Amino acid sequence: MTTRSLFFILILVKGIHAQNAKDPYEVFPPAEPPYFRVRYEAGTKDEQLAFAVKYTIWIPPNVKTLRGLIVHQHGCGVGSCKSGLTGAYDLHWQALARKHHCALMAPSYEQPQDADCQLWCDPRSGSDSRFQQSLVDLGKKSNHPELSKIPWALWGHSGGGHWAGGMLMLHPERVAAAWLRSGVPYLTPNPNRPSIKAHKLSEAALTIPIMCNLGTKEGVTVTTGRFSKVWPANEVFFDTVSSKNGQIAYAIDPLTSHECGNQRYLAIPWFDACLTLRLPKQPDSPLIRITRSNSSCLRHQTDGRAIWLPNPEIKKLWQAYVKDTAVPDNSPPPSPTNLRVDHSILTWSANADLESGLSHFIVMRDGEAIARVPEKPLKSFGRSLFQGLQYSDTPQQPLSQMIFTDPAPISGKTHAYRVISVNTVGLKSD
Repeated sequence: MTTRSLFFILILVKGIHAQNAKDPYEVFPPAEPPYFRVRYEAGTKDEQLAFAVKYTIWIPPNVKTLRGLIVHQHGCGVGSCKSGLTGAYDLHWQALARKHHCALMAPSYEQPQDADCQLWCDPRSGSDSRFQQSLVDLGKKSNHPELSKIPWALWGHSGGGHWAGGMLMLHPERVAAAWLRSGVPYLTPNPNRPSIKAHKLSEAALTIPIMCNLGTKEGVTVTTGRFSKVWPANEVFFDTVSSKNGQIAYAIDPLTSHECGNQRYLAIPWFDACLTLRLPKQPDSPLIRITRSNSSCLRHQTDGRAIWLPNPEIKKLWQAYVKDTAVPDNSPPPSPTNLRVDHSILTWSANADLESGLSHFIVMRDGEAIARVPEKPLKSFGRSLFQGLQYSDTPQQPLSQMIFTDPAPISGKTHAYRVISVNTVGLKSD
């Protein structure tokens, strides 16, 4: 009997005992346009994906032809997999997708408790083919058949970093850039996990912008414990790619361990710069190749490693991030739109600030501030966000709504209301 067969027997037994338990993957936001979703059951053959999986995408309204796909890939374990259910609804990542006419995708693998996540985070185990199948099916659902052909910008956390890096190695011609948070693919056999096959580093993979990102407590300043091997693995991966003149950098978060923290305030501008350089004007054209000669290369202040960054502006943001994660921003967020008042109930729409996201709203009545939405900051593993921020860099459930009820309108008086957006560095919209 194979290991995979034993795995399916174990899942069956667990499923029988858990029939009356609430399925953590059954609580997810609805997928109505501009959101689309497909779900696939677990495969039963060795070459098929061992887990059921949902793929949810958001497509910017009024975009006729997509130029790329941004994939936000969660990590291992039930908590991280469940967090993937809200990834496509993230207003901040949507701002990046909107700017570049890209779709935003968040997979959610339905991994059972204590199951081996290598059964999905190694794309050769069936998640590669399932992902590409989803692009065809979602393309039909959304009336965007180009989804199956456009390039990818890959973001991955932990096991998602393994997956994103593995996809880069398998399909370098499709990957515009890859951000690997707390997880990298193995380029040499892992003596601690001999069952994991090493990936082959091709010449094509060396032309892709890569950022390795991890917390300082993952083996840098804290060298014992569950996550202490993250930095040594990143070190080997970085040195291997860098020694072959690959376009790679690393950014150590000085505040965190395995949680994602404030990484998005560097990741999103970094992707913005890479997509600006790499996405072709014509959708059917190949990705634009960039080299060290037309970018900014600097020396790390402590260990002398040369890192690749796409431009001098990103260099400044990188320097701020590795110091205290306080990435600066001088641009106010976009103003809210579509404010509606029905009796005392206010609803509105708003896009997030590309650089600094969306922290909260201020509701004004007759020129005076009467409320903050949300009233209290939501639980967050980084800067306070309107949608909250889970461990794996996704919004909390239930999703925050842009709605407010005036508790004390004056009877018979017509009030004038305004709503102001505030980003995470405190700047207000016009």
